[in-house]
Amino acid sequence: MKITAIRTFLMQAGPTRSGKPNAASAPGLDASDTKLPGSRNWLFVKIDTDAGITGIGECSGWPRILQTAIQDLTPLLIGEDPMHIERIAQKIQVAIMAHGSLGTVGGGVLTGIDMALWDIKGKALNTPVWNLLGGKLRDAVAIYTHANSAEFALSARDRGFKVIKCAGGGGIEEPVRKVAALREALGYDVDIAVDLHGPPWLTPVDAARLARALEPYELLWLEDPISPDNIDGYERVRDATSIPLAAGERVSGVFGERELIVRGLVDIIQPDTGRAGGISQMKKIAALAEAHHVMVAPHSGSLGPVAEYAALHLMASIPNAMVLERIEDDWEGRARTIVPHPVQKDGALPVPNGPGLGCDIDEEFVARYPSHGNLSIPAGAKASDGSSPLYVKSKLQRGRFFSADGNNRSN
Repeated sequence: MKITAIRTFLMQAGPTRSGKPNAASAPGLDASDTKLPGSRNWLFVKIDTDAGITGIGECSGWPRILQTAIQDLTPLLIGEDPMHIERIAQKIQVAIMAHGSLGTVGGGVLTGIDMALWDIKGKALNTPVWNLLGGKLRDAVAIYTHANSAEFALSARDRGFKVIKCAGGGGIEEPVRKVAALREALGYDVDIAVDLHGPPWLTPVDAARLARALEPYELLWLEDPISPDNIDGYERVRDATSIPLAAGERVSGVFGERELIVRGLVDIIQPDTGRAGGISQMKKIAALAEAHHVMVAPHSGSLGPVAEYAALHLMASIPNAMVLERIEDDWEGRARTIVPHPVQKDGALPVPNGPGLGCDIDEEFVARYPSHGNLSIPAGAKASDGSSPLYVKSKLQRGRFFSADGNNRSN
């Protein structure tokens, strides 16, 4: 069996500028207005073979850039035997060395192709991907959703979710007050996690103080408390709190996650299913994590439904699977993008049992939503005078940020 073609499908997942499909694309738009509120880009890839078997994958990291990168790589992969997944991965890694070895763009390219190759292999052998990964440990995978208000959290609980994540710190103000409200509404029958988004304007000393302020609420984890490029800072946060720490969504591959795991800086590792390097790399990350008593909770907050299928196969086959992120209320088109669309029950998704990944995209539906861009500036990045976004800045309004009652009191 040989690879004969590689095709990409880039779409805007979410509202279009006109509110309708087939709206005008991005050229000529102001750079500050290229991402629509509540939307993102999804990039799917299909690999065709001379045996008539087609595999599907999904890439993330910077989807519009990844589409071009895959087109660059395609001539190198035509004629390769798709059954030799690791050999192809090694070839890709060598080919992109000159462009950077550890970035999420390279990781995203590798992810989509690797995912599609596992899909081909499963279809060729008429077995699910989880069976190729060592077999199934569970028939359903626990999932969590996002909620920043008590009302939405209660709705999620009533729909069966047993884990809720509150996103704050990177741009959402008053995280302690929000968590206090969630805990009061939910009691202790539902786990609460907090995602701070790793902003560089949340220094280790501030993140440590925030962690201590959140300790009374018995969090499942505190996610990305500081920027991922401040590895040493994680030690300061780790030493300051008893809350389990989680991180890892903004790096790729086992080498990108290695320091967090080996140095004992996190209790939960969160590789992004669209840019970690594919199912192959995710399996390696999970094995390294298992050896260091670290649980796996893949990130998928910005991803489409094909990556979700890949995560289900991985989570079904590893012993240290914890819980999978799922934002099922982000866009009504999500369910129409994928066939079949997995439906959660009692806070879990069923593990697919069809050959390969067990899914496909509706190509006609995807084509109706062309990309409009995928960049935006977080609110928390603005300078103190609001004039310009800054990557490096200090946390202001500290009293309101660290307070549980929302009062802007002094320190």
